[in-house]
Amino acid sequence: MSVRTKVLGLVDVMMRVPPILVIDEVLKISMGLPTRFYPTPTDSNLLQTAEFTENHTQTHTNMPTDASIIFPELINSSLLNSTSSSDDSPLERAIVNASTTAATSGVLSSTFGVMMNELAQDTFLSDVLSITSVKFIICLIVFLSAACIFMLWTRYLVMVYMFVISLGLTFLSYWSNVSALTLMEKSPCILEDLLSFNRTRLLDTGEVAMSLVPHLVAQWFMGMLFAYVHLGPRYRIVQKIMPVVFASPILLAMLPLPPRLIKDLPVFAGAVPLILTKATMLNSAYDAAKTVYNGYQYAMNFVSNFGLSALIENEWQRLNVPSVLRVFWTIRIGQEFISIVLLSDSTTTISFFPTMQKLLVDGCETLTAVLGMTSIISVICHYIGRAFQWYLLTFDNDEEKSLGTVSAVLFYILALQTGLTSLAPDKRFVRLCRNLCLLITALLHFLHNIVSPILMSLSAARNPSRKRHIRALTVCAFLVATPICLLAALWSRHTPSTWLLAVTAFSVEVVVKVLVSLATYTLFLLDARRQTFWEKLDDYLYYVRAFGNSVEFCFGILLFFNGAWILIFESGGAIRAIMMCIHAYFNIWCEARAGWSVFMKRRSAVHKISALPEATPAQLHAFDDVCAICYQEMYSAKITRCRHYFHGVCLRKWLYVQDRCPLCHEIMMYTDKSDDSDAQTPAESPAAAPIHLYNNEMDEDHNNSSTPRIASNATTTSAAATTSSAAAVATAAASNTTTQSLRVSQDVGVQE
Repeated sequence: MSVRTKVLGLVDVMMRVPPILVIDEVLKISMGLPTRFYPTPTDSNLLQTAEFTENHTQTHTNMPTDASIIFPELINSSLLNSTSSSDDSPLERAIVNASTTAATSGVLSSTFGVMMNELAQDTFLSDVLSITSVKFIICLIVFLSAACIFMLWTRYLVMVYMFVISLGLTFLSYWSNVSALTLMEKSPCILEDLLSFNRTRLLDTGEVAMSLVPHLVAQWFMGMLFAYVHLGPRYRIVQKIMPVVFASPILLAMLPLPPRLIKDLPVFAGAVPLILTKATMLNSAYDAAKTVYNGYQYAMNFVSNFGLSALIENEWQRLNVPSVLRVFWTIRIGQEFISIVLLSDSTTTISFFPTMQKLLVDGCETLTAVLGMTSIISVICHYIGRAFQWYLLTFDNDEEKSLGTVSAVLFYILALQTGLTSLAPDKRFVRLCRNLCLLITALLHFLHNIVSPILMSLSAARNPSRKRHIRALTVCAFLVATPICLLAALWSRHTPSTWLLAVTAFSVEVVVKVLVSLATYTLFLLDARRQTFWEKLDDYLYYVRAFGNSVEFCFGILLFFNGAWILIFESGGAIRAIMMCIHAYFNIWCEARAGWSVFMKRRSAVHKISALPEATPAQLHAFDDVCAICYQEMYSAKITRCRHYFHGVCLRKWLYVQDRCPLCHEIMMYTDKSDDSDAQTPAESPAAAPIHLYNNEMDEDHNNSSTPRIASNATTTSAAATTSSAAAVATAAASNTTTQSLRVSQDVGVQE
């Protein structure tokens, strides 16, 4: 990528940040809607309100008392605002009447109309509704306009900024002219000083003449810039005289004109560029509406051809949304930090931790701010995955590529589910810390998904590189030690709660998954050191993985009941209910159905294998060949109906796929009909003799060659297509497909 492309991409990102800032400001005021109604406080019920607030907080939210130390001023102010007036307002009386009517006669009774008329006649309520509706409409228009500007193509976005700059230059010029004329009101006539060459007053820095020089220079440059960027009709004469028009109020004020006329000079000077700007706006109104309509048509056609998800992905990449959100959040936090520095006293030093707490609280104040924080967290998690990938000496892991994206989605779902933006500042900081703890546990799950395939490949491929083995094992040790340390720190500082139970479940689950991976890795290493075929290896792998999957399934059920308790008794919500339904379907129902299917397949295969006769040592000596599935020597084997010899373990894997023989495709199982028709003595039947896979020359070549021994597991099979299919099914039977992000997201947001 060239430097020019990078610079243009940075400019495009910077141009899309101001609309996000506008949207953020609109969301700060809640789209003009009243979020809370605070009556006038009185001293008589302040203590009662404080007791109610304390009891309510301890009962429903279980927030730690350390938050009162962090934000004492915010808690006191919210406590004062939460008190209620002893005198009932008309709105409160109307609400009480409505409640009484609904309780006695029902909402749909005949008195419901009388109640609504009483509400309509309340002048206070009418005034509130009228003002709120106007604010909401204005905020909605601003919100939609900013969103449309943000989604414009770059060339249209440049035109919008040119129009905004030209309009801003007009008002800036008017303000500068008014300021200059205010300086000239009580000063001596500058024209006389110019005609008399009074250099003493003209060159004196304290006089008005030198003070007007910056205004004249600024007006001249603003005129030239307006002539360059405005989108109106570009007449040559108008373009040349535009700097003079901008500076004309100051120049004309030097002449002996009536004061009233001089006072109106900035209005006349600003009328020319304002008329050009208005003409541009009127001429471009149709084109702007047409552009919006064409964008709508493009989106609908794209959705009909490729789908909604493809449209979102395409626009996400075109608008470069993650970079825009990162720049927006950085600017927002920088602005807050500068405000803290400027408002602080020069004699006092700024404390690091309180400042960071204040910045983090302000950084998740609105939904757009949460999106910006999400983009920053996505970058951090992405580079954490890159660091572990570099340490593990692997660069082709798809899990690392999605680590940043999945972490960002998970964090945003946590924020929405817990209502992060609607909480008080002190509670918001505590909730943010808890969400980050849950995100850390999810990150540990993702890191395990990176290191687990590496462990399996190192053990199954008999990789002699000790360096790679040590690196993978140290990552596993980190994944075991980190959850234990996290749980020890949390349980020592917090009382038991639903949130702490969720974090504990996820952390223990990480430890169990790592131990299962290490057990599988150890079994493969032991199999690699054996000189003979280990028929029990597949059974041991199945038992280890079944144990791990069973533990995860039990934790899924536990977390479901934990989330149900939160939903019913602590903090409900539509998002939490939806996530619980997703968790119940994918992590409980689908996992239970898949596990039961694997169990029944294995049980059926074991039953079929037990029905086949076992080969005697004499038959194996007469056969003197290898298993056709795994190409390993046979010290024990099963004989199929078609008189073929296979390992019992290999045949069981094949039975997961089908019941036909891998060699002749005949039915392998014995049936009554086939037994009656084919009942012959071994001497009478030509099939009684063992069937060799190779001729004598092939047997001799095979005996003289050293056949590599391949581990009997789901990941190492022969090159045959049918054998690969059997191994794939065996691997799927013992795999775990639990989606950790769905499981995490439905159990967070616990009000401790």
